[in-house]
Amino acid sequence: MLNIHQKFCKETFHDGRLVDFKPVYDENFNFAYDVIDEIAKAEPDRRAMVWCDSHGEEREFTFGDISRYSSKAANLFKSVGIKKGDTVVLVLKRHYQFWFAVLGLHKIGAVGIPATNLLTKKDYVYRFNAAHVTAIVATTVGEVQEHIDAAVPESPTLKYKFSVKGKGRDESWIDFDTELEKQSDVFPREDVKATDPMLLYFTSGTTGMPKMVYHDNTYPLGHIITAKYWHNVDPDGLHLTISDTGWMKAMWGKLYGQWLMEAAIFVCDFDKFTPSDLLPLFAKYNITTFCAPPTIYRFFIKEDLSKYDLTSLKYVTTAGEPLNAEVYNQIYAATGLKLMEAFGQTETTLTLGNFVGTTPKPGSMGKPSPGYDVDLVDADGKSVETGVVGEVVLRTDKGKPCGMFDGYYENPELTKTVWYDNLYHTGDTAWKDEDGYYWYVGRTDDIIKSSGYRIGPFEIESVIMEHPCCLECAITGVPDPIRGQVVKATIVLAKGYSPSEELKKEIQNYVKQQTAPYKYPRVVEFVDELPKTISGKIRRTVIRGDEKEN
Repeated sequence: MLNIHQKFCKETFHDGRLVDFKPVYDENFNFAYDVIDEIAKAEPDRRAMVWCDSHGEEREFTFGDISRYSSKAANLFKSVGIKKGDTVVLVLKRHYQFWFAVLGLHKIGAVGIPATNLLTKKDYVYRFNAAHVTAIVATTVGEVQEHIDAAVPESPTLKYKFSVKGKGRDESWIDFDTELEKQSDVFPREDVKATDPMLLYFTSGTTGMPKMVYHDNTYPLGHIITAKYWHNVDPDGLHLTISDTGWMKAMWGKLYGQWLMEAAIFVCDFDKFTPSDLLPLFAKYNITTFCAPPTIYRFFIKEDLSKYDLTSLKYVTTAGEPLNAEVYNQIYAATGLKLMEAFGQTETTLTLGNFVGTTPKPGSMGKPSPGYDVDLVDADGKSVETGVVGEVVLRTDKGKPCGMFDGYYENPELTKTVWYDNLYHTGDTAWKDEDGYYWYVGRTDDIIKSSGYRIGPFEIESVIMEHPCCLECAITGVPDPIRGQVVKATIVLAKGYSPSEELKKEIQNYVKQQTAPYKYPRVVEFVDELPKTISGKIRRTVIRGDEKEN
């Protein structure tokens, strides 16, 4: 093992815990060349990825394989005319070709734009034109290519279309898999700078058109903390993060930090998440570390976990949405493992977390990452006292932290709305306890003000989620002539429960018993599903009626 990550950071410890983290890199740092290719030279047979799909196919890739195939991809892209600075969309679900493609783009200096297979024509037209997209690499699975072809007439910059897992819909598509094998597996190093743009992500906001977040080539180094001090990956183990490659969470858990730590990643290319299909894979493949959003754990605990062998697991983590204490407690009871929660955004790497060697407080996001200067401020930008709710901000007066975004692509004015006076405003609110742990409250625009009280949706959702009838829940405020707003609970019921007035009253009384009575939901609505963004975040604006669901 090279311990290659140590080459790219300076770590400071106190009492055995990381207290400061500084990146170290040359002006031409490039993850594909300086991490993947270097590991491949030293340990070409070291396991990098175990991949399987829901149809029984399995493949294992070494770092030598990943290095060669990324060079082949770079040669293929360059052969058709893709060059440094070009933007290329990747719609590849969990296909192993994603890793070949994105690393190939890194070697060229082109900008990768990972995207979900759930996009429609309208989504593609917006993305192609907003980011001046040159090419797209897309799966043949589902209706993806139909939507892309429908968008082509309205997308003048799009020149090349690559098809993965089979031939495209017609001859305008280049067969990625076939053409890849024809390429040389040697690709001379290109002149790509550490500060050149590397990734661009369209954020799935709850209002308005998606923003374009772009990161430079130093972004992967910020994920050393993610993999080493949060995921606690074992270089000789196998790490699984549940995420489609279209989401930024794939970069958190399926690529940069894990491979900087020389650990292997596990990828299950399933068509649909089914707990009973996924749970047996932990024992089958000897998965050692695992990360998923709380929603996945909620589905897990609805199963009889005693039926599954989870003894290979050594460490479990969660992020992406607030963690309810009930989920934490049930996972701990079933596995003996403490869920280590963390917080970050598309614009950042991990900024708050329950790190290795610390004792988590169930429901807390943890403490600030040593890579960021985190604070809580009021509406005037002044720091708030312990126990007082404030907005989570990142102080940047000492420079941009490693892993933080460079801004919103071609939109400095939009960037200034969230990043000004050396403060980056996350739009998320929290409070800090006397031990320095941060507790999530909600988005700044989701706070409910009722009879003079400020009520955070998450605290009520946490209580209702403890009731066995609830599978999912969203709390919003609705107008009230007397109180200003009252609390509304929109609930998806678990199997075996049916909507009724009796159940509404039972839920209301349950909340009154578990928390302050003024927080109980005066309005309860049962629905089949909650409106969500394309990345699965609850769209409270739709529930409130501020925005129509498309």
